[in-house]
Amino acid sequence: MRHTGGLRGRGRGPPGREPRVVVGVSLNGPCDPLLAFAFDAAASRGLPLQAVHGRSLPVHAYAPWGVDPDVADAITKEADAELRESVGPWAERFPDVAVRLTVLPESPARAVIETVSGAELLAVGRRRHRPLLAPRVGPVAHAAIHHATCPVAVVPHE
Repeated sequence: MRHTGGLRGRGRGPPGREPRVVVGVSLNGPCDPLLAFAFDAAASRGLPLQAVHGRSLPVHAYAPWGVDPDVADAITKEADAELRESVGPWAERFPDVAVRLTVLPESPARAVIETVSGAELLAVGRRRHRPLLAPRVGPVAHAAIHHATCPVAVVPHE
């Protein structure tokens, strides 16, 4: 159920253990400032970029014996196509940055924390405009700040 693919096959070593910049990408709206920051950070460090997206499975994906692999696979493929579309223009702007896409069928916060091992930097987003009494960071940024084993950059975006 784990899908790790690349826009370009220039990765070094097994996924998740090489020095790299990791960016947690939400597909619920535009995140250009976050992607711009992550690609610039990867380019300036001469490192590959790993774009991570976690998508929780809907209730109908669960069967009495566990997760229905067909449903999980369909949801993962859909998310992979959306992530590829979101990251693609930035990969074209930064042709020297090797890009790996990772889609995990689980919560976005857990996906980012699971993937960050060995990274030199993790970039996550934070919505600029939040309701008055809402927390200043969302669950993914909160988990990253408390559980990531590398420096974390929280980038405000729309």
